[in-house]
Amino acid sequence: MFKVQTLNNISAAGLARLPHDRFMTGAEIPDPDAILLRSADLHKATFGPSLKAIGRAGAGVNNIPVVTMTERGIPVFNAPGANANAVKELVIAGLIVASRRVVPAVEFVRRLAGQGGTDADIHNAVEAGKKAFAGTELPGRTLAVVGLGAIGGRVANAAIALGMHVVGYDPGLTLDAAWQLSPAITRARSLDEALRTADFVTLHVPLNNSTRHLIDADRLKAMRPSVVILNFAREGIVDEAAMVGSLDAGHAQAYISDFPTRLTLSHPKCVTLPHVGASTAEAEDNCAVMVADEVRDFLDDGHVRNSVNFPELFAPRQTAHRVICACVASDHAAAHVAEALAQGGVTVAAFASSTKGPLMYLVADTNAPVPAGALERLAALDGVRMVRAI
Repeated sequence: MFKVQTLNNISAAGLARLPHDRFMTGAEIPDPDAILLRSADLHKATFGPSLKAIGRAGAGVNNIPVVTMTERGIPVFNAPGANANAVKELVIAGLIVASRRVVPAVEFVRRLAGQGGTDADIHNAVEAGKKAFAGTELPGRTLAVVGLGAIGGRVANAAIALGMHVVGYDPGLTLDAAWQLSPAITRARSLDEALRTADFVTLHVPLNNSTRHLIDADRLKAMRPSVVILNFAREGIVDEAAMVGSLDAGHAQAYISDFPTRLTLSHPKCVTLPHVGASTAEAEDNCAVMVADEVRDFLDDGHVRNSVNFPELFAPRQTAHRVICACVASDHAAAHVAEALAQGGVTVAAFASSTKGPLMYLVADTNAPVPAGALERLAALDGVRMVRAI
């Protein structure tokens, strides 16, 4: 029986993927084998020796100490693309909100409610004031999409369908992601090239040292006047002091963000939402189902799919007995693991390994249960971070 601790409200559709006869789930479970979470911050948490996996029902893992987990040989799973449609729809809504000045127009009408008067008075006030909210249409406008992964790719394709010109930039674009893109999308050779001609800029990159303040004062100055920046990725990707400065100077037109801060939440040219990009019932179900499947498959069979710190490895079982091992990658690591098993009198029927950065992950199917002594010998090898018999 595996014990799975849930630190946030995980969708029932996801929990249903963990059969009750083999998995115990709950928020108060001590010494869990796995943790499922959404937004809970684990950076100051303590983890017992029983922990084998962490799964986040979402794409970003900033709330998880990934480096620490890697050092302990614990895979961190996420759900890339499971919420992509939800975020894409909100980005498209943001484009329309900005281009048609929807929020100022709504606020104008609401102010009329406090002025009293008849319907005729309201009609006259609307006709007199509506010119201040004249907008622009999206067809023919240029959208720069920074990051062409699961979300950015969908946004780019949707913008093409709306009649926009789309310039995409993603130095790490995978072949699979490229196949999903409309051929009408222009691929920029640099970030600055993508930004230079854009009327709208939408960001879809993770937050790390290379993307923090990716949009800064210098890049804002180099953009077209009246540019609109949309940030449904992470708060720190935009230098908000520079963003507000550009808005106040009359250069940028609007900032649409899913991350309210003191600088932006009451600014007249900022539209901030309460981090609801992935907050749909469908997205929550999709994320929970995906990550529950990943954690279950790892606990049951050692399969690794969509881990941010472990290499992908799916190896169908060849026998009823399996050993998994994570270690520092080297030219001799696999041979040392095989030798340790052989010294323990273990016959290996099938062997598979994969490497990601400094970490190697190995799976060995054996013809009999692995003795405790052989597991201890494996765990004692230099560079080994995790060993488990399944």
